[in-house]
Amino acid sequence: MCGILGAVNLPFSQEILDIITHRGPDDSGMHETVVAGKTVTLGQRRLSIVDLSPAGHQPMLTPDGRHMIVFNGEVYNHEDFKPKVTQYAFRGHSDTETVLYRLAQDGIETAREFNGIFAFGFVDIEKAKLYLVRDPFGIKPLYYWCKNGKLVFSSEIKPIQKLVNESLDLDSLAETLRMRFTPSPDTLLTGIRKVLPGHVVEVNLASNDLNHREYPYIEPIPEERSISFNEALEGYGELFEKAVRRQLMSDVELGVLLSGGVDSALVAAFGQKHSETKLKAFTVGYTDRSRVDEIAPARETADVIGMEHLTTRIGFDDFLSTIRKCTTIVEEPLATASLIPMYYLSELVSKHVKVVLSGQGADESLGGYTRYKGEIVGPLLPSRLARLATAGAKRAGLRNEQILRGLQAASDPDEVGRFLKTYEVFEDAEIVKLVGQADHRARRRVEALYDLLGVAKRRKSVERMMSLDLRLNLSDDLLLYTDKITMNFSIECRVPMLDLDLVRFIESLPARHRVNLRGGKIVHKAFAEKALPARIVNRKKLGFQTPTEVWFGNMGVLKEILLDPGSAFANHFDLHQVERTLDEYARGYARQRHIFLLLGMHTWMNEFL
Repeated sequence: MCGILGAVNLPFSQEILDIITHRGPDDSGMHETVVAGKTVTLGQRRLSIVDLSPAGHQPMLTPDGRHMIVFNGEVYNHEDFKPKVTQYAFRGHSDTETVLYRLAQDGIETAREFNGIFAFGFVDIEKAKLYLVRDPFGIKPLYYWCKNGKLVFSSEIKPIQKLVNESLDLDSLAETLRMRFTPSPDTLLTGIRKVLPGHVVEVNLASNDLNHREYPYIEPIPEERSISFNEALEGYGELFEKAVRRQLMSDVELGVLLSGGVDSALVAAFGQKHSETKLKAFTVGYTDRSRVDEIAPARETADVIGMEHLTTRIGFDDFLSTIRKCTTIVEEPLATASLIPMYYLSELVSKHVKVVLSGQGADESLGGYTRYKGEIVGPLLPSRLARLATAGAKRAGLRNEQILRGLQAASDPDEVGRFLKTYEVFEDAEIVKLVGQADHRARRRVEALYDLLGVAKRRKSVERMMSLDLRLNLSDDLLLYTDKITMNFSIECRVPMLDLDLVRFIESLPARHRVNLRGGKIVHKAFAEKALPARIVNRKKLGFQTPTEVWFGNMGVLKEILLDPGSAFANHFDLHQVERTLDEYARGYARQRHIFLLLGMHTWMNEFL
């Protein structure tokens, strides 16, 4: 686990590399070489977790000096393909060494074997090729910039910004206002791109302009299998337990991010089962003791499992003081307020362990969100009737955003359009009024993933939506802020629910084993009932929520921030339209996500432009 930085014909200093010291405070390394007349520089800041010895130092080169790598993350199954490496003798036991030798011996195609969380830059000196690779679910971020025969890539945007000068991308701005995040490969800065999850960027170092192409190594989603519920339950249980067990791979102490829900509870239960020591569990709550506070149910779970439970609480003042820090850390504005408690949770974790397991990823693959029930009903509702219902709801003054978005989505007979309406924060017309720019990209991004995954072969649209969410919304929103914030505190966060073998099995299941009108996570909860008390499994879902109704209660402070005419934000946003959004919230309309995204945009523009 670390932060990586690399460049071609754009040498950087130790000072630039140290911008990402928080991602790897334990060790540092740089290596420079000439490939096909190009100066290639690789740098790494290491967070030592597996093989703490000098044998795990990076950048790492093969003994013959023909290949080199900077690697961020973990490959949990590296021992499985280690016997296939016959050309090299191992010096240590790090997964980075196994990955390097496997790639050097058998080529970049072997990346599809890697089950883990990773982003890396791999140089084949003989072939004069640089490969940038990101894991299948985008758990680890990887950015790059390439122009005029120069290239730079990094785990974060800030080192790239120190080396190149780019301006705001207006198309990405409109896209972000619609989607609540900036989907890969886009960023809000022109010229800086995110490697798509499950993709390789291949750079030809022998070409003057560093010609490059991006292509997928992931396979389409599996065909639906014919399987009984009992068979599904047995297979799911075996793969879930194996996923948690293999992600305990570490030479340092681990912990678990524990909410009041079933997902993290199940991860914690099997983590503790296969751990030789008592694990620590970490939970964040709120000083106002609001209804979304999860400390009490999480404490009960920790007691049942037999874990040490550590907690922290935050309040309104914490929110105001932290949002700027969080947006700067995440480097991309989001509409997801849960990144605020993640900041304080990570701060707590950093005082105790370097590695934590998380329950993220279950909702997307197993139908845990309310929108999946809506997608079961939506296609059955005539679009004309849905349009009439939407108009009637607005005339009646309905202010529940979730219901309105569901009705608007159901009114669109086009599936991709329906998905977009389900996801969107600001509507098309609102975006134009806010920034004078329409969104032209969001639909293309969803369509491209739709085709790549081959989701059309699944019979039900809810299955198609879950597969898209698993690789789109998750990677560029929840996983993005989780990586950036935990790594800001030098913590590695692992996601057993995104184990490749487990996800392939889940996606092969018939929809009825995953979600129906009564709810989702059907096979997941049935398995959980074998390991946990029913009262824990069947608790009301809270999610990683935040008390935004409390945080946004001080409208005067919000207006003072967002309506400042002297801010960089005011140069790009119509402040009258921003004020309208705030006034709608004050009148009872659900505009929490809208306001949080605008606050993120305000901070981002002041920090990054």
